[in-house]
Amino acid sequence: MRIALGVCYRGQGYFGWQSQPGGNTVQDRLETALSEFAGAPLRTICAGRTDAGVHALNQVVHFDTGVDRSPASWVRGTNRYLPRDIAVQWCQPVAAQFHARASARGRRYAYMLLESPVRPALEAGAVGWSFRALNGPAMQAAAQALIGEHDFSAFRSAQCQAISPLKTLRSINVTQHGAYWRIDFDASAFLHHMVRNVMGCLVAVGTGARPVHWLAEVLASRDRTLAAPTSAADGLYFLGPYYDRDFAIPSRTPALDWLVGSFPAS
Repeated sequence: MRIALGVCYRGQGYFGWQSQPGGNTVQDRLETALSEFAGAPLRTICAGRTDAGVHALNQVVHFDTGVDRSPASWVRGTNRYLPRDIAVQWCQPVAAQFHARASARGRRYAYMLLESPVRPALEAGAVGWSFRALNGPAMQAAAQALIGEHDFSAFRSAQCQAISPLKTLRSINVTQHGAYWRIDFDASAFLHHMVRNVMGCLVAVGTGARPVHWLAEVLASRDRTLAAPTSAADGLYFLGPYYDRDFAIPSRTPALDWLVGSFPAS
């Protein structure tokens, strides 16, 4: 039986999603909890690996098991063994051909940024920070150069394991809500550090350190050394993947509603 789960987590306390020898990753914690509840070792595959400090609101994973439990039991039973900052949101059996990563038609991220002369306190670890004023229209205009299928090598980390740097970026939307900025990204897939590297460049444009046309030049160069420094992981949220409707995979969680309420996109 193949089971899909939606998982929410705050990334501050973990070395990212992917399992590591030290064990302090979201995947390690989730698989330990699942195995405890099932009484048998279980391994998961996720829709998108997140880096250390990055949060997820609807990370989708799947696993195969011969253990028969109701969807509600998988949620409650697994959460019993998870730390407070990781929680399974939903569970459903899926067809054998469903694959959390390979079946995804696209993925969405949002970056939350505080514009303030004073660093965040209550929101520490949950938002990025710019102590300089930002120009939203300039950032939105610069972002348009990235829409479509491109070689995103200029925004790719040296540790990226993707086979190809070609990705299709479907949209970038820049919105402001008081002192907070929310930048939404929708793409077929993302390279390692791609969103955070693009964010660094958008902030450079937004503060006036770089002109609007500079982002197109960075993209065309395919040279990471010409781009801005990588933005902090604190403000990055993996909103989740999306799939063909036939799979009936939930696209929203209460955590996503919290984000929309705290940092509206409009």
